[in-house]
Amino acid sequence: MIEDVKLKEWYQSNKENERNGLAKILDVEYAHIKLREEDDLYITAEGLAFIDNLMPENFWTDKEWVRENSERLSGTSTVYKIRTKKVGGKQIELVVKWNRMGQDVPGAEDCEDLMSAEFNSPFEEFSLVFELRKIVHDSMENIFIQRPLAIFVPSESVELWQSGRKEYKMRNKIESHKDIMLDMFRSYAVIYLWVPGIDLTQALKKDSLKEKDLKLLTRDAQKKMFENGYVVKDHKPQHVIVNSGKEGGLKRNANGEIEYALVDFELLQRTFEKEEMVKKNKRTDYLKRQKDRFNIETPKKFYPYLNHVSIFDVAYIFGHVESTKGRLWVLGKDPCLFDYFLPERWEQRPRTKISVLNAMYYTISKDNIHLVWKVSKVGSRPDMDPFKEDEKKILDYGYNSPFEEAAIALELEQKGIPTISPRAIYMTSNEIDMSAHLQDNSRYDNHKNLFDPDGAAILRKDRDYISIWGYWRGPIEKLAQRDEDYHEGMNILKAYRERIINEQQYLNLLQTAKQRLLHAGFEDLNLRGNHLMISFDSHNNLIMDDSGLPEIRICNFEFLKRI
Repeated sequence: MIEDVKLKEWYQSNKENERNGLAKILDVEYAHIKLREEDDLYITAEGLAFIDNLMPENFWTDKEWVRENSERLSGTSTVYKIRTKKVGGKQIELVVKWNRMGQDVPGAEDCEDLMSAEFNSPFEEFSLVFELRKIVHDSMENIFIQRPLAIFVPSESVELWQSGRKEYKMRNKIESHKDIMLDMFRSYAVIYLWVPGIDLTQALKKDSLKEKDLKLLTRDAQKKMFENGYVVKDHKPQHVIVNSGKEGGLKRNANGEIEYALVDFELLQRTFEKEEMVKKNKRTDYLKRQKDRFNIETPKKFYPYLNHVSIFDVAYIFGHVESTKGRLWVLGKDPCLFDYFLPERWEQRPRTKISVLNAMYYTISKDNIHLVWKVSKVGSRPDMDPFKEDEKKILDYGYNSPFEEAAIALELEQKGIPTISPRAIYMTSNEIDMSAHLQDNSRYDNHKNLFDPDGAAILRKDRDYISIWGYWRGPIEKLAQRDEDYHEGMNILKAYRERIINEQQYLNLLQTAKQRLLHAGFEDLNLRGNHLMISFDSHNNLIMDDSGLPEIRICNFEFLKRI
């Protein structure tokens, strides 16, 4: 979900070119341009003002221009200061640095701090730099953080022995970047706006700075970054840029403090405490949005690739998933919830299988959100005996679609019957084929008039569907207000097997659930103990309902039928 207005305006003005697009990678928004030679250019919101200057022919691919207008900077990395061509009356100076992800960190064998360090990918680097820029801006420090403009990815392949990358390190990077497919055989350049001035070692040589001041400023920069939750593993005086003041000496702010800029972020990291805080804040934002997902007003400026849709009177945010070419429906009216359910946030996370009969898994997403995801059986014939009356009913009815399950769950909640909560529905891009004798076409028939905004059927025979549910840890209203004191759910069949409830209590809960469903106008054609959940509070006390019975929560909707 792209929030930056300038990026959205750029896209609206340029979307007729199919090689232009928008991308959000590690929470940074980019204008993504596929160039003529199949090079890729990712331009940040900061870089849009210089978009013409950032075209490779205006700063890099014209070798004669580079030879006359660039300077190789000192250091162990490959980094250049380059003046761009003048385009539209505008000319700027850039820093172009070729990213070293996957390479060994020089000096790591001699420095304890560097032993565990790894070079950031270009997208990791920009993500952290934008975080740091915002914090520094908000705190009004006497620090300036270099402006990230773009990431340039030439199409040419480079062998690992040429790039110095280690295959195992690159595979780890690729695995951690679900928002984008990194290519271990392509080079990546980060492009920053040049910061005028000189670094502290140069200032020392020019007698603009004394040795003790060099050490003080270096430590001050390191201290302020650490206080704000960040650390550069190889922090050194060359990363601190100062400038001359009008009356000689170094430029100072109103408080008399020397102003300086920070550059070189390939080893920038969050501190452990900061990392934990980021996860917590992300989860807090999610819980608040989830609580109000059906009660927000439609944003005045909606996102160009997301749509509001209604299916069986349930509101969804619908969009295509660029990373997998699948499709995603997120329940509610809040477009900010869409990114939380992109498959790269949850699909490849460690998971626990929680059903013998179904492909159903519990996982914690990258955003620290507890989810249950389940591969839908819609379109497959239930494995039931046609000569048994109760099983024949199930065969005649078939499996509910994920959209029906979500609608039924919400309707039951509205009628006072607790359920687990539907969050999203994901259609995979992988084509599937099923033998005709295993197919049940009933749902494709009764969904045939339901289409996406782009005219495609929402339910397709050749695709798998995954329904995503909230993992029950307590009422969302309670968690949004105070994210602690969690409930624990357990299906009543497991509760019986573990002797938490006896046989009579088990049968009574089944009968109670059946009667309540009938009163609400529904029947579970295959009601079982693992379709019902009871809950315990943080002190392991069984939670009771207003009638004095254990609170029952519906947690399976495959064969729930309206009467």
